[in-house]
Amino acid sequence: MPYTPSEIEAKWQAAWDKAETFKAVRDTSKPKYYVLEMFPYPSGRIHIGHVRNYTMGDVIARYKLSTGHNVLHPMGFDAFGMPAENAAMASGGHPKDWTYNNIDTMVEQMKPLGLGIDWSRMFATCDPEYYGQQQALFIDMLDAGLIDRKNATVNWDPVDMTVLANEQVIDGKGWRSGAEVERKDLTQWFFKISDMADDLLEALDGLDDWPAKVRLMQENWIGKSRGLQFAFSMVENAGAHDRVEVYTTRPDTLMGASFVGISPDHPLAKELEADNPDIAAFCAECRKGGTTAEALEKAEKLGFDTGLRVRHPFDTSWELPVYIANFIMMDYGTGAIFGCPAHDQRDLDFARKYDLPVKSVYVPAMGEDTFITPEDGGPAYVPSKEAVVHYVAGFAGAEAQSGADAINAAVDFCEANGVGQGVTKFRLRDWGLSRQRYWGAPIPVVHCDDCGVVPEKKENLPVELPYDVSFDIPGNPLDRHPTWRDVPCPACGKPAQRETDTMDTFVDSSWYFARFTAPHASTPTDMADAEYWMNVDQYIGGIEHAILHLLYSRFFARAMHKTGHLPASAIEPFDALFTQGMVTHAIYKTDGKDGRPVYHYPEEVDLRDGSGFLKDGTEVTIVPSAKMSKSKNNVVDPVAIIEQYGADTARWFVLSDSPPERDVEWTASGAEAAFKHLSRVHRIATDIAASDDAENDADEALLRDMHKAIQDVTSGVESFGFNASIAKLYGFTAAIQKSRAGTQAKTMAIKTLAQLMAPMTPHLAEDIWAMFGGEGLIANAPWPVADEAMLVEDTVTLPIQINGKRRSEIAVPKDMPKDEVEKLALADDAVVKALEGGTPKKVIVVPGRIVNVVV
Repeated sequence: MPYTPSEIEAKWQAAWDKAETFKAVRDTSKPKYYVLEMFPYPSGRIHIGHVRNYTMGDVIARYKLSTGHNVLHPMGFDAFGMPAENAAMASGGHPKDWTYNNIDTMVEQMKPLGLGIDWSRMFATCDPEYYGQQQALFIDMLDAGLIDRKNATVNWDPVDMTVLANEQVIDGKGWRSGAEVERKDLTQWFFKISDMADDLLEALDGLDDWPAKVRLMQENWIGKSRGLQFAFSMVENAGAHDRVEVYTTRPDTLMGASFVGISPDHPLAKELEADNPDIAAFCAECRKGGTTAEALEKAEKLGFDTGLRVRHPFDTSWELPVYIANFIMMDYGTGAIFGCPAHDQRDLDFARKYDLPVKSVYVPAMGEDTFITPEDGGPAYVPSKEAVVHYVAGFAGAEAQSGADAINAAVDFCEANGVGQGVTKFRLRDWGLSRQRYWGAPIPVVHCDDCGVVPEKKENLPVELPYDVSFDIPGNPLDRHPTWRDVPCPACGKPAQRETDTMDTFVDSSWYFARFTAPHASTPTDMADAEYWMNVDQYIGGIEHAILHLLYSRFFARAMHKTGHLPASAIEPFDALFTQGMVTHAIYKTDGKDGRPVYHYPEEVDLRDGSGFLKDGTEVTIVPSAKMSKSKNNVVDPVAIIEQYGADTARWFVLSDSPPERDVEWTASGAEAAFKHLSRVHRIATDIAASDDAENDADEALLRDMHKAIQDVTSGVESFGFNASIAKLYGFTAAIQKSRAGTQAKTMAIKTLAQLMAPMTPHLAEDIWAMFGGEGLIANAPWPVADEAMLVEDTVTLPIQINGKRRSEIAVPKDMPKDEVEKLALADDAVVKALEGGTPKKVIVVPGRIVNVVV
């Protein structure tokens, strides 16, 4: 009977559906286990990377189900966002239709994978039932003081007339319009995440089952630092300004100050530009481009000398020029800095450009033959804060000390001398959630001339998006929809207007894990379900979400606890985190007529002896192991793979070829080899089912192999070592095939093999289980447990080395005395041949390890 995945897989998926095998129901008599993969954006088609991500979660879910856990393994779609609006503009369609059509397609593609998912809990974040509860959360968080409305500098696309997220600004231009992005002041809604900065930072230490690199990335993003806040007094007042307040994390470099810089958005700069057209023009130019530190760092450093001067706090005769500089951000510190060119490369570039003085504060402590001071043309000297340096212009204690010690000493010195005070600040800024676009969750407030900003009444939720909108002209169509926009004030009943901004899509994905615990509840969560199912025991997703998504989710969990929607135990929502590698594939390209590369799909290329050729014989250039990209046509369609080889083959391959945290390259030969192995397993099973061999002396050896496989595969699954588990399964399969054991022992072995393979290849495992009369579904069968007694080895195989080279081996009882081992070794054919009738010079027996014979 041949292995026919198309028949086997459809059969067992129907059986799981009928039995509701993966339906999650709260049951306090069982320990729960919640496994969740980061949910996908409905782009229209799944790719092999999705297969790897969801198969990893499915292995854990199925394993935990078989170990007696009540498992929650849900699926949903992160469905709001700009791509849907882009598609609507390109095709003349509607974002809602585009999104739901794509969801239908992706579900249709996912289900053949045999994922053990509770599909009854599925939702999309664009479902009114979901975002209506998100609006209820917004209102509760607003009432709890967790949301603010304030003026902020944003990335503004003047063509699309919308705020852009930082990642939507590419080389200073809007990702869709290509227009030069401007920095613009707008009144925006903010989550007050900065109020929780200290807690979010300190709690990282308790996330023991998160990757260390992710915790470090979050720590750096939160960016706690102790520094000095003080003021430079103006030589001559500028309007209302008699001082420039600065915050610095390196007060130890104050004696190397060369200039003071202020942001183009600083109040002083705004006052100056009102009366000076040149300053106004410079500030307007600065406001073009992104608002991120990264964007400003990459931009050319530009400054405008205001003509103003300030006094150094330790020497009133020492005056510093005040520049407006394009690289200074208004939303960190005070929006003003002092430049120390000798110890900051950005400041040094600026100083050299504008011919400003450079003065070293410290040099290497031990002296370096190749060290060139910045004054003499060398680069800025920027050692770590932990490095010990020699202070040549310090004022804060010992000449040789670490930067960290010098910073603390400088703060103490400045405070003692009345120059500012030590201040702890965070890099983390409040989370701006306002977006000027249609396809997002409406912000549930109304603007009334008499009452101000009024939250919508909860009984009126959800505030649904209107369907009858047009994208014919740029901007937010909600602004142009009077029947939706113009409503009575919920407080006084007078004419008012809805907020037309919608929520950042990060909001949608920051609480979905909690909604999955009770996806049909009439409130954001059901506390009983939340208390039972939370936390997520295992979260799986890409490293690209290591900062913002996870940080925002941690904030949301705290906010939901504060507003009564999650228990205190769930304020850190993800107990364990795993970040998987990508699936890569070679890129195949040829040169086009216009000189641009032409990319070819894998199915268009014939591979021979390491080279690739098109059907017409044209040789292609191969770029190996590249990230899959639709633009490079190096994507692998899982649907085609399933049709050719079956879902189990795809699942087996993506798990077997590489540790899950690393990238894996998809190859046609690898997929074919996986299919051949599964066919082999099926053939071994059918052969055993047709056999009738009596018990014999090989039974025990096979059963020992079986218990060792149980131990090793279990260990691999529990540690995310799926590829290691599969390696053990290869070995166990070979042991079964080679064994001379009787049918009864082989039946035990093949059924156990099916159980161990079930999390990875569930359809084939079910078929083998049924072939041998296994009770019920293998998905519900208890996980096999290794017998410790069968893991104890009675014999040991010792290699025999002759004059340092391995020539043979012998199997001996573990407790055999050394002299008996020596006798057996000297009787070995290889040793006898080497001795040629003589006696050895020396025989060294290392018990349990090796026998060395010196001839």
